[in-house]
Amino acid sequence: MSIIYVLIPIAIIIVAVAVVIFFWAVRSNQFEDLDRQGYSILFDDDLSPEEKALAEERKRVQQQKEHHDGD
Repeated sequence: MSIIYVLIPIAIIIVAVAVVIFFWAVRSNQFEDLDRQGYSILFDDDLSPEEKALAEERKRVQQQKEHHDGD
């Protein structure tokens, strides 16, 4: 029974650390782009400069749209 007095505080500390790490990950935008790694295998990295510029423009527009939808 005395082991409970040790295990409960240890469990509370572990849960508190996990919650802090989770909120740190959310605030530092760790979950913003979950699809990029999955799609990276499907596309070539050797895009022309024009295609890269177009892709960056589309990405910027999409981010602005998401930002305005959140307001």
